[in-house]
Amino acid sequence: MSVTQPEVPLDDEELVTRARAGDLEAYERLVARHTAAVYRTAVLLGAGSDAEDAIQEAFVKGYRNLSRYRGESSFRSWLLAIVANETRNLHRSRNRRDGLVLRAVAANPQSDIAEDVAVGGVLAGERRATLVRALRLLPVKDREVIVCRFFLDLSEDETVTMLGWPRGTVKSRTSRALAKLRGLLDLEEVRHG
Repeated sequence: MSVTQPEVPLDDEELVTRARAGDLEAYERLVARHTAAVYRTAVLLGAGSDAEDAIQEAFVKGYRNLSRYRGESSFRSWLLAIVANETRNLHRSRNRRDGLVLRAVAANPQSDIAEDVAVGGVLAGERRATLVRALRLLPVKDREVIVCRFFLDLSEDETVTMLGWPRGTVKSRTSRALAKLRGLLDLEEVRHG
């Protein structure tokens, strides 16, 4: 009677090493392992209905740039930094597109161009919706640090890596962003009872 040993899951570093050597299955395992966190990051940073596109682009860029991953931080935080950059790119292109839409509407007020509704029913529940509304009112950098620290539960080191900011900036911005978010939530509570 032979006893089979349970398969030991490979850690991210081993999968990265294999993916760098051309093992596509290893990268697919990394994608599967991190898709939920990557998707959550894109949505919470404002990608909304374009989150799928942002994460697909992030995974492609991650694969193409595996040689640049130095292992100084976790693979997860490195990948989330790419997602944050892709989401910023999405915001910039969205702003350009919205500017075109506004100019088109101004040029032809009778047109059928509708308002772009970026986020549908991604997050359920009234309290969560209120929190997300308040979060979206924050300036982008404040929103990014709150999402990293409290929604993605990244450590301070991982947040430093993901956002590319000095540690002191992460600490001070987290404190200020939390104060702003509390103020927005207090206003929301007063407004809606």
